[in-house]
Amino acid sequence: MTADQIDTELTRAVVRVQAYLPDWAVTVLVYVVAALVALVVARIALNLLNRAVAGRDLFWRSLVGRGAPPVRLMLLILALGLATTFAPVGYGAATVIGRILFVALILDIAWLSDTALYIWTTIHLRRFKLDTEDNLLARKHVTQARILLRVARILVIVFAIAAALMTFPAVRQYGVSLLAAGGAASVVVGLALQPLLKNLFAGIQLAITQPIRIDDALIVDGEWGNVEEITSTYVVIRIWDWRRLVVPLSYFIEQPFQNWTRESAALIGTVMIYLDLTADVARVREKTDEIVHASPRWDGKVFAVQVTEFEERVMQVRILASAKNGPTTFDLRCEIREKLIGWLQAEMPGALPKTRGEVALRQMDEPPAP
Repeated sequence: MTADQIDTELTRAVVRVQAYLPDWAVTVLVYVVAALVALVVARIALNLLNRAVAGRDLFWRSLVGRGAPPVRLMLLILALGLATTFAPVGYGAATVIGRILFVALILDIAWLSDTALYIWTTIHLRRFKLDTEDNLLARKHVTQARILLRVARILVIVFAIAAALMTFPAVRQYGVSLLAAGGAASVVVGLALQPLLKNLFAGIQLAITQPIRIDDALIVDGEWGNVEEITSTYVVIRIWDWRRLVVPLSYFIEQPFQNWTRESAALIGTVMIYLDLTADVARVREKTDEIVHASPRWDGKVFAVQVTEFEERVMQVRILASAKNGPTTFDLRCEIREKLIGWLQAEMPGALPKTRGEVALRQMDEPPAP
């Protein structure tokens, strides 16, 4: 049976029912039957899809599982749209119902697209673990995927709203403007959305170039902390004392900042000590070497003790030691200071800075001044 024949038979059936029921009852009956048929078809289709993707990639299996609600809704919308052509409703009512269903279909497609994006991102990020010691590659992929996911979701919402507005002739120009200007329906709205759009494009640039990543150690405006979250408009930095510093994305494109884990988490720590000019530097170097080599925090890569400056009363000695990451480097520096000052006080107190004074003694045979 062809589509025209099915259409003809359905029309005849509706006409027969109209002979026994009022128009409103026929309309309700047509929509109820269409909804029931749509749910049955959706159940059959989803069962077939589950069988088809049983041995395929996890993405498709997850998409069929989590995409079931929007698929049911899509078939229901299509069935109700088809029922509108057979239900005894006026032209005006049919036009309104058709537009409402079309907007609902657009939003449902956006829902399904967002679900697919989320599933793909989640499966992609399962291969990377942030809780490992060497997590540079993981931080790179997690940052890129999360930023692009948020940007893609915003674009899906923008296109869905624009497409929905374009279905109504009275506001169609706003939908076109929304697509053309990326969210600005007019100059005023465009200026109002300028900070949002600025951070949105900054997010895309950050995802591609990646000057910062999730869990990177940064110094921003004199504050040290780790990147905790990167949204589509701002970055949350967890300060070392558990405060949160919220910085707009555009800051990391326009302003300088320090990234301690850009390519590697390892850092060289510096300890500056000031000793008396008569101090035995060789013994200090030997003791410092012993302290550093005995510390589990030292990564075995960099160690040095050097006199870097002479001043009037003291000399400046710089100690360099490396560790696997920023917090460990800080703890190593503190450990070197504590143990070295304790050793100096016990073994070489003469090496500690002191103030000298010169006293001139008067000759005993000289007469006292009047």
